[in-house]
Amino acid sequence: MTPAIDIGFATSSKGAADLHVYLAAPGENGSVELAGDAGPLLEKAIKAGAFTAKTLSTLDVIVPAGMEVDRVLVLGVGDPKAVTTDGWLKVGGSIASNLKKATKVMIHADVPGFETDPEAVADMALGVLLRTYRFDRYKTKKDDGDEEPKRTRITVVTRRSAALKAAFGASEAVAGGVSIARDLVNEPANLLGPVEMAAKCKELEALGVKVEILAEKEMKKLGMGALLGVAQGSPRGARLVVMQWNGGKAKDKPVAFIGKGVSFDTGGNSMKPAAGMEDMKGDMGGAAAVIGAMHVLARRKAKANVIGIVGLVENSVDGHAQRPGDIVTSMSGQTIEILNTDAEGRLVLCDALWYCNDRFAPKFMVNLATLTGAIMVALGQYHAGLFSNDDELAGQLTEAGLATAERLWRMPMGPDYDKLLESKNADMKNIGGRYGGAITAAQFLKRFVKDTPWAHLDIAGTAMNAPPSEYSISWGSGFGVRLLDRLVKDHYEG
Repeated sequence: MTPAIDIGFATSSKGAADLHVYLAAPGENGSVELAGDAGPLLEKAIKAGAFTAKTLSTLDVIVPAGMEVDRVLVLGVGDPKAVTTDGWLKVGGSIASNLKKATKVMIHADVPGFETDPEAVADMALGVLLRTYRFDRYKTKKDDGDEEPKRTRITVVTRRSAALKAAFGASEAVAGGVSIARDLVNEPANLLGPVEMAAKCKELEALGVKVEILAEKEMKKLGMGALLGVAQGSPRGARLVVMQWNGGKAKDKPVAFIGKGVSFDTGGNSMKPAAGMEDMKGDMGGAAAVIGAMHVLARRKAKANVIGIVGLVENSVDGHAQRPGDIVTSMSGQTIEILNTDAEGRLVLCDALWYCNDRFAPKFMVNLATLTGAIMVALGQYHAGLFSNDDELAGQLTEAGLATAERLWRMPMGPDYDKLLESKNADMKNIGGRYGGAITAAQFLKRFVKDTPWAHLDIAGTAMNAPPSEYSISWGSGFGVRLLDRLVKDHYEG
């Protein structure tokens, strides 16, 4: 169970606390500048510990006489003016990792010489919330040392407390959206299929999001043969969920986010190896990111019109399952020869993209998908792949990725790669051969967006089992939620 963290702000440190955290920065001539008024009391401990306040360094102090507190933690931030958004998130995550059994915490944030930036301190508080996330709801017994307080009250002490309250409202919304995405990716597939995911989307109505759920009957009428072909081997029915947040002007065209939601991917008749197949419960990381982002935008009442669409299927195998060599007709009318039933995510997305474009004529479309292992071969797990037909949109996404540390790397596209999808028996085939698999997958999707500005984010290496960080130790990372929110916030509100 994730412990409940209550974060508030105050201009003084009056009141009881069992942990005081002092942010620290390097001063002149090797000195250390501390937030708060405890500098003289901690001076000897800082010298004895050779503490220099370098970035994310910590000093756990035996409580000096004259301080009515159980523990004191000094945390270095380096040069506060040079700390990025990611850096402040890491500061918050580092604080959270050192809370231990503390239930009342004071964080002294006003480092001398640094005019406290409300956004920076709000990012620090967000880092605390992101780090304290846990997915242990199915553990009936906790491991030794796992027991944590059920509720921890954190007070951030700063002169700018009033401004911070407003900035932190957006941070709380982001934390909620990331937690939703992480929960969805972490959930076991026997308990979270297409129907259950659609129900999770429906919960967004409480925040003012309009939610429509299309079942197989409606999708069949629309001609979504590509998406439905993936689902036909599973007894769990497919769903297409349309989420609309109308926070902008009525005349403004919406922006659109589309997510791949394969709740479990066996690979179908082109079955995956048994080793590691359990990870395929996370093959809906793109849909999870879209659902989480819609939560954030609605909760913080973003002044933008945003469409979120998720295609939800299970790629299973039985006597009805799609076969290699089958030919399906997509909603666009284009036919697709299925050469590999494990290249299923693009089949889900192509119908969702076409539907979105046809119905809403959005300003742009961004789809997110745990689409290919090939992108991990190319980029590892520290960048997601970015493919786009529009330089401006690609640039905005890259900037948002750098700002949030959900980093993207733009990959090539072009007619030479597109030719690899040519089929003798249909308009195209669903794979392009051994090499450049992430690129040919993107080329496939591009055939379903017409001239609308579009970007495809391949998040296979970043949405699940990604390398841990100071503020994310969850198997499901929630990658993409903060990225999409930042994109809208920086370029498409007001």
